[in-house]
Amino acid sequence: MNYLNFIKKHRIYINISFVVILLALVIPNKGKFRYEYQKGRPWLYESLVAPIDFPVLKTVSEIRKEREELSSSVVPYYNYKEGVEQDQINLISRNLVLPQDDSVITSYLYSLIKNIYTKGVIDEMPDTSYSKGVVAIVKFGKTTLHPLRNLFTPGEASAHLKKMMSDKFPGADELIIRAIPSKTMPANLFFDNNTTQLVLKNQIANISPTKGVIYTGQLIISNGESVTAESEQLLNSFKAEYELSMGFSGSSLLLKLGYALIILLILLILIVVIYYLDRQILNEPNRFNFILLQFILVVIATVVVMDTGQEYLMIFPFSVIALYLTSLYYSRVVIPLYMIIMLPVVFIATGGFELYFLNIVSGAAVFYTFQYLDRGWRQFVNSLIAFAALSLTYLTLRMVEDGSLESVTRLTFIYFAWNSVLIIAAYPLLYLFEKIFGLLSNSRLRDLSDTTTPLLSSLAERAPGTFHHSLQVANLSESAAREIGAYALLARVGALYHDIGKMSNPPFFIENLPAGESSLHTDLPGEESAKIIIQHVDEGVLIARKARLPQMVIDFIITHHGKTQVGYFYNKYVNSGGDPANIAQFTYKGELPQTKEQVIVMMADAVEASSRSLKDHSRESICALVDKMVDERINEKQLVDADISIKEIYAVKEVFKQKLGQVYHSRLKYPERKKGVKIKPS
Repeated sequence: MNYLNFIKKHRIYINISFVVILLALVIPNKGKFRYEYQKGRPWLYESLVAPIDFPVLKTVSEIRKEREELSSSVVPYYNYKEGVEQDQINLISRNLVLPQDDSVITSYLYSLIKNIYTKGVIDEMPDTSYSKGVVAIVKFGKTTLHPLRNLFTPGEASAHLKKMMSDKFPGADELIIRAIPSKTMPANLFFDNNTTQLVLKNQIANISPTKGVIYTGQLIISNGESVTAESEQLLNSFKAEYELSMGFSGSSLLLKLGYALIILLILLILIVVIYYLDRQILNEPNRFNFILLQFILVVIATVVVMDTGQEYLMIFPFSVIALYLTSLYYSRVVIPLYMIIMLPVVFIATGGFELYFLNIVSGAAVFYTFQYLDRGWRQFVNSLIAFAALSLTYLTLRMVEDGSLESVTRLTFIYFAWNSVLIIAAYPLLYLFEKIFGLLSNSRLRDLSDTTTPLLSSLAERAPGTFHHSLQVANLSESAAREIGAYALLARVGALYHDIGKMSNPPFFIENLPAGESSLHTDLPGEESAKIIIQHVDEGVLIARKARLPQMVIDFIITHHGKTQVGYFYNKYVNSGGDPANIAQFTYKGELPQTKEQVIVMMADAVEASSRSLKDHSRESICALVDKMVDERINEKQLVDADISIKEIYAVKEVFKQKLGQVYHSRLKYPERKKGVKIKPS
């Protein structure tokens, strides 16, 4: 038992220790490049001399330019088709009608046709003008290059044939027109797109990524020197070689210890932020463990994706974590928690700060818009906003760091598009997390707040007075929670279900009695009446668990009376001769409220119920009632475990006074018509 108590008391420290050890083991033994630099800014470190020989990498724009030059100078491939020449001669011989003694014309005509097909008739000219001006012709398995200017198109071949015949034999071109009805000569060379693209692909693949070598001892950059485009290229090349070949040469133990301390420090920052923004999370293991799980997922995802390819980190939907937090925690804690949860990316990933900043902006954007675009097709709009945020931030960083957009590639935006799509795909996992950790999302709370749910519908039918009371308490609680920055939707749901136990014995609760009927407690002894009244808390818990309501909602049922007494029946019992020491029989066996929302529902329940007994609904009377009911809860020490300040209690009281004043506002008394006065017909 002592062992279990120790674990329960120190569970936060135990969980943090587990996370630190786990993540320190998961992060690979790779030292991080120690230098941070940016083009246009001074080199803040000592003068850097090359410790090894390394190749100078080409920039993205240089490689792109080489690719474009290759694409514009690629040699197109054409396949030769055998027999086209002879088929054309046979066609002309059948169609050609010549006078006697025509062997000279025929011989010359056939020699022209052979000459044309020897040079080649292509089915289509290349789409672009190629700098080499040649084409590759594959004939009988052998590839030869031919000048593009020597080839004919079908139309050019026919025109050339007619011209040569007309020049040699005036008027003979008319014979050719009759002999070739289609007015074009068929091609014997056909464009081979597959071979052309394959050759181009191989040529692009053979582009060298380097353009020189820096030798050991050569100065890379001096201290205080501005980082130019050239020096940045040298530094990038050295960084790539360092990570590829040099790697980490220090102590693996110290490296692991260093990563463990980084993880520990980030988690300590996380705890401090939670303590000051919503310390109740630290008292609820499931809510805190869910945050730790998101932290673990960020680290593991970064490590795994980096092993596949650094650029794929732009695809991973880190922003969905902001949506998870938005759905399960107060708005005021979401962005601070998300920013801290994402911090490991800075230390683990290459170019971690840029990746961190991209996802912080995207996460903040979807956090804001998700409040309005969280259902149905509108989630796709939210996805588009995430894409826009990522793209705009990326372009901004390129402008700041490069001073141009030359390094921007279409592939990056394709990655961002996948990122935004995966945000939608990953969001449904929230419902799995909700089940595992017993948490409540906004979507689930909205469903529970629907008064047409089976449980609330049953309450409205069997105990209409209680149902109406619950609606009023819900309205008061929601307004008060919103005023002090508490979880308004949770407070509303808790208020709607806090009295469902009264369905078991509706007539024993005065709000369910028809007007004029006497109370069923009139003939009952005080202790029996108190037992029935107090029992509605236990009955409510049973009904709620049978309906599988979340534990956070059930907690409102347990705490809405705390450990207060049923004063009316206790006084009745004592006045009839009962022992005043038996006050335990008249005390609720619930638990004291701990959260702001539970406190608000407790106070709203007491205030709303008491307001029904007021005969004077003036501003002064309502204010006095609210002050009295709230002060009683404070004096009875019902709020000693609650995370709520005096300032917040005061704000809640003011909301109650305002809302009740609006409910019980004075109404005009309509004057009665004097006797004998008749209404004139219009």
